[in-house]
Amino acid sequence: MRLEQTRHASLRDLPPPPPGKTGWPWTEESEPLAAQMPDGRPWPRITVVTPSFNQGQFLEATIRSVLLQRYPELEYFVLDGGSTDGSVDTIRRYAPWLSHWVSEPDGGQSAAINRGLERGSGVYATWINSDDMLCRNALGSHATRIGFQPNTIYVGQCAYIDAAGRTLTTHCGRVHTIEDLVRIGTVWRAAGRQGHIVQPEVLFPRQLALDVGGLDPDNHRTMDYELWGKFLLAGARFEYTQLPIGMFRVHPAQKTYDGWRQTESLIATASRLVARAHTVPAETRQQMLADLQAYEADCWRRSGRLARFGLPRDVVMRVRAWRAALARHVHRFAS
Repeated sequence: MRLEQTRHASLRDLPPPPPGKTGWPWTEESEPLAAQMPDGRPWPRITVVTPSFNQGQFLEATIRSVLLQRYPELEYFVLDGGSTDGSVDTIRRYAPWLSHWVSEPDGGQSAAINRGLERGSGVYATWINSDDMLCRNALGSHATRIGFQPNTIYVGQCAYIDAAGRTLTTHCGRVHTIEDLVRIGTVWRAAGRQGHIVQPEVLFPRQLALDVGGLDPDNHRTMDYELWGKFLLAGARFEYTQLPIGMFRVHPAQKTYDGWRQTESLIATASRLVARAHTVPAETRQQMLADLQAYEADCWRRSGRLARFGLPRDVVMRVRAWRAALARHVHRFAS
């Protein structure tokens, strides 16, 4: 199904929320916006993409949080990878308000997001995973208070929420340069003041994302981190708005919950970015790589008892995979 743009949606238009669901985005909506910006110009079109696969328990909240932005020039794509858990039924209920949706096997999350960005026509864009949400008034507040400048990546605040939608904490990043980005231990994951950027809090120029090659379809864990690096290498400016934009849901089924695999991907991606940072002096790049190797070794030692004992990494990973498979089997048997 294809429309020119997403139809305006309000609470009275959308399907009623499930019983017992209240608050944002169930019984609350964003403030309505005028037909034009305060200075008389048209609203810049914003493209939002949601990649989806078997996260039906969260998907409806994700879709409603985007549609209930009530942003006049919203373009919203939901690209499902062939879910079998009822996600498609949810998407169909909201199909009249979507610009486009599909459910079919795809090349994974990154490939789906790229397809949405390529199909879109927005000046700015973001993606909201099917377990995350946009904050109430996120797009309208940004457009009216901050605006959109060329070659600028806007980073707002992100709320970490639990599976039930309760706020755990809020966060704002502090990365401005490629050196900030790849200093995993002292900036990105710095103790006491982590500087990382949480993907749902970001708005970026859609064409710039395409120009730098989009997301790497083979990067399934740190594709957003790699994209921020591509933006920095292309000379983009990062501006921190302090506005509530995104909500990142913390739950055991998400990929980032696997701490060591996430760290391994992060280090590999950072190393590739360092190799491409030709404006950084060679000596500095060598030190960056050494710091990444030291950080990886330290994280491995702290990743579990078997790693601390010094067993070969491949042996430890096989044992962990066996334990995880056994735990899944026991869970299925118990349920």
